[in-house]
Amino acid sequence: MEQIDIYHDGKEVSRVVVGDGLNLDSGLGDCLKPYSHVFVVVDRQVVTKSRAVYDLVQEFIIKAVPVKAVDVSETVKTMESVMDICSWLLDKGADRDALVLAVGGGITTDMSGFAATIYKRGVRFAYIPTTLLAQVDAAIGGKTGVNFEKYKNILGVIRQPEFTYLCPQVLESLPAREFLSGAAEMLKTFIISDGGMYDKAVAYLKAYSQDRTATLERKEVELKELITAAAAVKAGVVSRDQFEKGERRVLNLGHTFAHAIETLSQKEERMPVLNLNGKDAGMTHGEAVAVGMVMAARLADELEKSGQGLVNRIAGMFRKPEDGLAEKLVADLAACGLPSESPYSIKEMAQVMRKDKKAEGGKVHFVLPKAIGSVEVVDLTVDEVVKLLK
Repeated sequence: MEQIDIYHDGKEVSRVVVGDGLNLDSGLGDCLKPYSHVFVVVDRQVVTKSRAVYDLVQEFIIKAVPVKAVDVSETVKTMESVMDICSWLLDKGADRDALVLAVGGGITTDMSGFAATIYKRGVRFAYIPTTLLAQVDAAIGGKTGVNFEKYKNILGVIRQPEFTYLCPQVLESLPAREFLSGAAEMLKTFIISDGGMYDKAVAYLKAYSQDRTATLERKEVELKELITAAAAVKAGVVSRDQFEKGERRVLNLGHTFAHAIETLSQKEERMPVLNLNGKDAGMTHGEAVAVGMVMAARLADELEKSGQGLVNRIAGMFRKPEDGLAEKLVADLAACGLPSESPYSIKEMAQVMRKDKKAEGGKVHFVLPKAIGSVEVVDLTVDEVVKLLK
């Protein structure tokens, strides 16, 4: 069992535990020992699809631990769902010593963490993420939030969980497309901070896209290494900048474009956002991030070609990315089974990006890749981006 600590002002505020097994006799049981009043919120679909999660829930029920199964999708990631969790906690007698344990993907952890943060002015919470996306990104770092008026995660807070328990074995039950959605976030992490892991991740994902079952069975140690490395990168960034005043912004690589794609997907029937627990349609969050990373790389390249106006404004701040970075990303993503082209034009996306929750003073913090393992944040207006990418 490996532990990655998250710090704030020199003090440990959370930890990521990479364990083996998902039962109370494993490292998970050790994580839960300090908490006498546990309340479990679990994604109903995960219980039906994952034997490991089903068995864990049965263990909790036998031990008389309250369990609430919730239906999960982007459309129910709302304040109403958060209030429903709070009502359940109140009905079950949860006091200030409660620990809310969320078992599921990023939507489950977001809603449960947010509910725990506001219930009785804040009770403790912890996560068992069951998707690759949540294990390498969504369940690490303390961001919680829900959607509001079709805008992604625009209501929320930053507050750290007690712990996040990562169990790579639970990913075996994930559909291939959902696994690759999380893989896009993993690749994003290694574009930000490589350490030699980007090429390893691409090689693993190429093998996965060719033979999913064999790759999961034969390369279990490699997957665990990739997940642990990605979690460590994010934990390090969060420790240095928990509240996104500076460095943590780099974790948004590809996300400004991705959130615009997702928002438009929800607004228009022609491209509905994918509900991974339901029908196979639209684009997943990870797929949108993959597209967003390519758009960010192209934007970085265009800034070098845009004439003196923009270049002078960021003189000394940005250097031209390695030759063909956008093209390299396109090729790598294709080999991994991920898309690289947006279903929407940059002009369509602009109307959403102007309302991005990270916008300040009329500008958005765009994260631009200079090379694998190196990115910079550049503040641009949406109109400037449209001009460069049209």
